[in-house]
Amino acid sequence: MNILILGSGGREHSLAWAVLQNPKCDKLIVAPGNAGIAQIADCAAIDIESGGDVVSFAEANAIDFVIVGPEAPLAAGVANRLREAGILVFGPSAAAAQLEASKSFTKEICAAANAPTASYGHFTDAEAAKAYIREQGAPIVVKADGLAAGKGVIVAMDEQTALDAIDDMFGGAFGGAGAEVVIEEFMEGEEASLFVLCDGEDILSIGTAQDHKRVGEGDTGLNTGGMGAYSPASVLSAEIEALAMDQIVRPTMAEMVKRGMPFQGVLYVGLMIKDGKPRLVEYNVRFGDPECQVLMMRLGAQAMDLMHAAAQGRLGQAQVNWGDDHAITVVMAAKGYPGAYEKGTEIKGLDALPEDSSNMVFHAGTKAESGAVLASGGRVLNVTARGASLKEARDRAYEMVEAIDWPGGFYRRDIGWRAL
Repeated sequence: MNILILGSGGREHSLAWAVLQNPKCDKLIVAPGNAGIAQIADCAAIDIESGGDVVSFAEANAIDFVIVGPEAPLAAGVANRLREAGILVFGPSAAAAQLEASKSFTKEICAAANAPTASYGHFTDAEAAKAYIREQGAPIVVKADGLAAGKGVIVAMDEQTALDAIDDMFGGAFGGAGAEVVIEEFMEGEEASLFVLCDGEDILSIGTAQDHKRVGEGDTGLNTGGMGAYSPASVLSAEIEALAMDQIVRPTMAEMVKRGMPFQGVLYVGLMIKDGKPRLVEYNVRFGDPECQVLMMRLGAQAMDLMHAAAQGRLGQAQVNWGDDHAITVVMAAKGYPGAYEKGTEIKGLDALPEDSSNMVFHAGTKAESGAVLASGGRVLNVTARGASLKEARDRAYEMVEAIDWPGGFYRRDIGWRAL
């Protein structure tokens, strides 16, 4: 099978790594890829948000199966164009991708499906939004309604921070994503993520993870795209997972079918857990980043078979074979992230690190230049390890982190702290 993966981050590097473990993969191309991906697969420079360009490339390269990594091409309807061209694709339609592309759409679906989530208000006007904040008080959560690369969420512990967030969003800090805002009740508890595959009809849980969103140790500082993750998430017990599936996921998927927009792909279910009960924080319509890295490390070659089954509508016959193992990934980011950061700093020591089913450095924001690996983004490397226990995986990951020579980078030293 000739396979095309769309994307350029650590998520796509881990997807490529897992796909290549599977003997059914004859040829793999990643567009546009990065310096790490280029070491294991062919990379292609195409506009992944243009359905026409992706279809033309897939046809010219006899692609049998396309896996869409990031959310932007899905929201832009790339999966629709591929399906229209008769090319098998893993990823939802633009209509179904609204579960991530529009916070207000998700809230509307949850209300119709009676899925437990935070109470909220939806605003297109700054003054009305501010009045709602003053009425509700803090803590409160302010979210850009559209896609903001994981950064359009402000958890405001005081009223002024929330009011400032409204000014920022309506002032264009998040581009078009902040033209509308959703303001939510602050939910207390512990956050974790459940990942399920859907084929429009059947649903299959493929694992849990816990992300570390804040830039600083002890979950302090600004929100980021994620500074590390581990799997499985101990807080998400089998009982809580069953509740989430019955009360949140299945009713949502049924409501999507009812509206004529069945969901096919992976659904990232962000949950807040308190007193053994889950409530929905958010849906994403793609694998989380960096959660994908720990899931792929644990799933290995079967990941491709599971995604293929979802794309073909065969999930009813599929099953996940889990090992009794743990995986952890530590994000190495450019100093200054998530604010302004320097690009082009050199990273050394990567060649000496192990690359096997228990140890991998997945590249996120890197580029190769004159034989050197340079940082080209905010989150740059995902140092990932697997072990019989979470402690073993963590120790292995940090051992690799410390062997990387990159003065221009930093990382959190406490990934996995809640479970450990």
